[in-house]
Amino acid sequence: MKAHVRWQKPLLLRPRDPVHIVAPAGPFDRPGFEAGLALIAQRYSPQYGPDLYEAWRYLAGDDRRRREELSRALLDSRARAVFCARGGYGSMRLLPDLPLADTAPTSLVGFSDITAVHLALQALGRVSIHGPVLTQLGKQPPDVQERLFRLLESPEPPPPLSGSATYVPGVVEGPLMGGNLSLVTRLLGTPYLPSLEGAVLLLEDIGERPYRLDRMWTHLRLAGVFHRVRGIVLGDFTDCEEKNPTYSSADVLRSLAEETGLPCAAGFLIGHGTLNYPVPLGTAVRLDAGEARLTFLEGAVRE
Repeated sequence: MKAHVRWQKPLLLRPRDPVHIVAPAGPFDRPGFEAGLALIAQRYSPQYGPDLYEAWRYLAGDDRRRREELSRALLDSRARAVFCARGGYGSMRLLPDLPLADTAPTSLVGFSDITAVHLALQALGRVSIHGPVLTQLGKQPPDVQERLFRLLESPEPPPPLSGSATYVPGVVEGPLMGGNLSLVTRLLGTPYLPSLEGAVLLLEDIGERPYRLDRMWTHLRLAGVFHRVRGIVLGDFTDCEEKNPTYSSADVLRSLAEETGLPCAAGFLIGHGTLNYPVPLGTAVRLDAGEARLTFLEGAVRE
């Protein structure tokens, strides 16, 4: 972000604090959702309305329902976090009418399609948490769940994360920004994409064949994104292979990263894979791409 933007952190959570449960994108699997909700209810006091379970086509209810629900959650100064039920599609439809500039100091938690809201908050200098949605949370092992709760409850930096591959070596520092590759590209040219100046860019995705990854990455390159960011962190790219491949999505991503010349490490367990380690967006990080190591220099919340 530009130097004049000061990142604002949400307030930390304490046991039994009220939190909101929202469904701003697609409809969700009820058993998976309830498993994640049970974990949240063991620690906090979740609040949601009966219309949370609505479905309309590929959305969790119409735009009005989803917008009003998310707006109430973001504006509620008594609550300390907003947990998203699922990604899918639909969050970006809500952006023009969300009270983003007036949001309470609350932690937004989610990933995938929720990237649209994360990016809009990043454009305003707001810290949020890229982490499991509720339909995914119950399937995560205890260390992932505990990492999420630690991010929400402690102002201390979380432990570093390791990737599995170096694409371009180098060491850089900057605010961690980004999220789902598809959503980052969809917000190009809109007022909801932050400047990304000096950022360490996080990207992950699911179900995108290698040529589509190339197309989206090239879109970012043509828009000048790789002239603005300092480094690239690649999470999981799940179900992105051709049926009878002579090359992998990792081969394509490596070539694309090498073209930028930016420090880049891959294979971080962030995104749609079996494990989805939560990370604080908007906080300062150090990427040592040669060691495939992402170190967090500050926490996600404040006292």
